[in-house]
Parts: sequence; C-alpha cells; structure tokens
Amino acid sequence: MLWQRNNLIGILFIFNLIGFVQTSLAQSQGTYPDKQIRLVVGFSAGGPTDIPARYIAEQLSTVLGKKVIVENKTGAGGQIATLDVLSKPKDGYNLLLCTHFESINAAVYRNVNYKLSDIATISQISRYYYAVVLTSEIPPNNWDTFIAYAKSNPDKLNYGMIGRGSAQELLALELGKFAGIKMVGVPYKGGSEMMADLIAGRVQLYVSPTGPIIPMIKNGKLKILSVSSPDRLPVLPDTPTMVEKGIPFVRFGWLGICASNGTPTSVINLLNRSISDIVQTTEYKELIEKAGSIALSSKPEELTKIMMDTYEQTLKVVNEYGLNASQ
Repeated sequence: MLWQRNNLIGILFIFNLIGFVQTSLAQSQGTYPDKQIRLVVGFSAGGPTDIPARYIAEQLSTVLGKKVIVENKTGAGGQIATLDVLSKPKDGYNLLLCTHFESINAAVYRNVNYKLSDIATISQISRYYYAVVLTSEIPPNNWDTFIAYAKSNPDKLNYGMIGRGSAQELLALELGKFAGIKMVGVPYKGGSEMMADLIAGRVQLYVSPTGPIIPMIKNGKLKILSVSSPDRLPVLPDTPTMVEKGIPFVRFGWLGICASNGTPTSVINLLNRSISDIVQTTEYKELIEKAGSIALSSKPEELTKIMMDTYEQTLKVVNEYGLNASQ
C-alpha cells in the first residue's frame, strides 16, 4: 500500500509539473510584451530616421501597454545598431529601425558581420525618393540644359557623396550611365560639409533624399532638376520625374521595423498589425509628408522582398564599378 501511495504521488507530481510547464509556456507566449522594448536606431537623434522611430515608439507604447524606448547607436552606416540587435535574444524585445543601408552594406562591404537572412522584417514605415540637385553656381536651370552642359563638359563636373559605396554614389553612377554623362565623385565624411561645398559651387551635383533639400530649393540656394519617383511628388509638383525625361530611373530609400530572425511568429504578427495601424493614422502621415517622404506599411514578406531587391540592385552597381570595400 505504501508503494502504491508513493507511486500515485509521483504520478501526480509529474502531471502537475507538465501542467506547470505548459501553463508557463502559454503565458510566456501569450503575454508579450511583459517588459520594456528597445527600438535601436543606427543614426543620430533628431534626424530623418530618428523622428519617425520616436513617433512609432511612443504610439507602440500606448498600444502594447509597455514602454518602447529609442536608443541611438550610430556608426558604420548603421551596422553598429544592426549588430547590437542581432546579438540580443530573439524574443521581440530588441527591435531595429531598419533601412536600405542594411542591404547596401551587405552588398558593398566584403567583411560585413551579418547576413540579410539574420534579419526578421516586420513592416515598412516610410519610403522616400531622391532628387537630383544642382549648385546655383553653374548655368543650367533644368534637366535638358544640364544634360547638354554635362555632355559638353565631360569629366569637369563633380558630384558629392557621403563616403565610398554610399547610396549617393551608387545613384549618381547609375544616373550618369542612363543619361550618358561623365562626372567625378567627391567623397565627404558628412552631409553638412558636402552641402556647404555644393551651395558654394565646389561640387556641382548631388543626388539627395528629397526632405533635407526642400528648404534650400525654396530659398534659391540650390536648383532641382528631377526626382526619382514614378510620379511627381505632391511636395514638389513642378519637378519632373526622370521617367518623364525618358530615363528609366526609379529609386527610393525606405525605413522599416525589424527584429532578429527566430523571433516568434506571433510576436512578429502582433507588431506588424500594431505598426501598420500607426502608419495609417493621419498624424503619422502628416509627420512623414512634411519631410518629403511617404507613409507606407507592409506585410513582413513584402519588406523582405524590398530588402532583397535593394541588395540585388546595389550589388549589380557595386560589381559593375568595382566598389567592393573593406570596413
């Protein structure tokens, strides 16, 4: 009888233990989030990536009921932030403000320390197009007169770029090829130094995200020739697209929210729904459009395709012009 009693106690203990484990697992999977979440941004506070990140974080805090904080970890074209997130547990508590730089860095640098497959996409949050801007110190005032001027002055025109292998260099090289013009790239460490030289006429052309240059276009410090969008932008209704000018050049930068590959699907789906709802609000759209961007959300798989398309597009240019680099 004692043996039977002990055996029954043992069986009951095992069943209780199994029930406890199952309940704990269900609770751990069903109560996300139950602590603070980090959203890591690879660029400086107050910039064009940081502002939408902070808005998303603030709204997510309300929706999820847990604080979402933004941490800026700058350097190496966003790679420090990317590697920081990828080094943390794959549980949805460490998110990345991912950008097209993840794809560009993977294509340009031989020794980049991550693969795109390490990144779990959640949702796109914005898209922005590029503008071809010109110093006011040379005569052309529109696309056609600039092309004629460039062809009559081969290799005499410079374009600014923020470092070798930057988006600005890749776009300028592609643009030169499509337009049949030759220009010389001048690398700069930062945008403010490059912009000062562009205004002064020491470099003549820059392929810039639309947002930062709109004030300088309006006050006459720079000229705008065209934009890389498929249709004219509402913020620049008088500026033609390159497609209008017969050049098949449609390029865009993008921002999204990502995590580490291996993050539970339930967490990815919850975040995707929450972020998509925020992106579709009037307040967010107005915030983004003021900076010359477009508010867009996406399914995770759609952002994955955008990320891979950006990588393949960049790799093609990198290979064509021998732009592979070490860190």
